[in-house]
Amino acid sequence: MKTYALVGFMLIVAGIVAFAYQGVTYTTRENVADPGPTHSTAERTRTLPLPPIVGALGLAGGIVLLATGGKREPRKESKRQYGRWLL
Repeated sequence: MKTYALVGFMLIVAGIVAFAYQGVTYTTRENVADPGPTHSTAERTRTLPLPPIVGALGLAGGIVLLATGGKREPRKESKRQYGRWLL
């Protein structure tokens, strides 16, 4: 598989996932109190929002890479023939 096509496919998948989830949620542990030998911790859930524009840009970029990745410019014909320049 060509590199542009592979990267384009991965961007399309990432864009669809960004549209579906709209954010990333993770949990952190924080010390609440530390009085002597006992420790108190609290788990806090935090969310990192992903705006829909991130998914749209990933999707559009993947489509562009898939569309243009397979196209190559034709080779230019050389003006040389048998080691001499053509006039």
